[in-house]
Amino acid sequence: MKKLLKSLLPLLAVLAAACGSQTPDLKNYTLTVYAPSHASGFEIVGAEGRQSTLLKVFNPWQGAENTETMLFIARNGEKAPAGFTGQTVEAGAKRIVCMSSTYVAMLDALGQADRVTGVSGRDYITNTYVTAHPDAVADVGFDGNVDYELLLAQRPDLVLLFGVSGASGMEPKLREMGIPFVYIGEYLEESPLGKAEWLVAVSEITDSRAKGEAVFTPIPERYNALKKRVAAASAPDPKVMINTPYAGSWFMASTESYVARLIADAGGDYIYKKNTSNRSQPIDLEEAYLLTAQADMWLNAGGASSLGELKSQYPKFAGTRCVQAGAVYNCNKRLNAAGGNDYWESGVVRPDVVLHDLIAIMHPEVLADNDRELYYYQRLE
Repeated sequence: MKKLLKSLLPLLAVLAAACGSQTPDLKNYTLTVYAPSHASGFEIVGAEGRQSTLLKVFNPWQGAENTETMLFIARNGEKAPAGFTGQTVEAGAKRIVCMSSTYVAMLDALGQADRVTGVSGRDYITNTYVTAHPDAVADVGFDGNVDYELLLAQRPDLVLLFGVSGASGMEPKLREMGIPFVYIGEYLEESPLGKAEWLVAVSEITDSRAKGEAVFTPIPERYNALKKRVAAASAPDPKVMINTPYAGSWFMASTESYVARLIADAGGDYIYKKNTSNRSQPIDLEEAYLLTAQADMWLNAGGASSLGELKSQYPKFAGTRCVQAGAVYNCNKRLNAAGGNDYWESGVVRPDVVLHDLIAIMHPEVLADNDRELYYYQRLE
């Protein structure tokens, strides 16, 4: 009997190991690994006894309803759960193609810009690593005109995608080529802090979530400290107009939008109250003029780099109070030679810096004299 048991022990050990390594069902991935405090578009979950995680992305493009995509982030040789139909990547992805400059900014905030091997529109990206390494970072083109041979040549571990009004047109080709991808939906977040929190999702992919959380945690602290100072300001809230015509239409943000929230948190009164939807709406030039005439200041003045340029483009607006007072500011202080704007790049992961700019514009009295320098914005002279 003892000899029989002795001979069976190795077999029992193998069976036990096999049982312990069985791939769990998708339904077992219910343990919360990271629940965002500000973002609404993602969460990270795990399963009991597993090191691998799932990055769940919710409604990753405009108009999406009840749409969920998942990325299985594999660790320790673990396989994707039974029933899983999403994308899979090994944790610690080192070769990443970024189809938006904001993804480059997220990796840069993590100290991982050197993982970027491909971008869309390299000339318009302001990141110093990307601009300094043209041989290491390929420009793979835009969504409708992607050079897939060049993309494949970068040997990417993962492509970071976005969808506008539907799934990215790159999906079928990436599936065919066997290149994993994931949607990063930070642009859909209405909270400035929610946009920035997506850097934690990216850090999970690069197997550095602790670093991601350490980078993100101070951002809300700094942001809310600035917001609190403005709340105590005694000066009245200035009425704020935004934007210039784009493609023939003057779009005005929703009162619930990222822009409107920044204005409110900086102690401003966003002048357009009609749009309470979840997207920008166009207004005609006459309504834009009437709003600008009532405004104390004008932000995000298109491509204008001076008051003279703005007046020549929109002569009817030259006599408005905010233009006459020189209270026109644009978020184009940090442009590169091709016109790439760092506001739309690193500004996404630095909402506290953007808020500081807006406070310096709207309520400079709450800041020290030596703490009013603008970083992304500039006053049009």
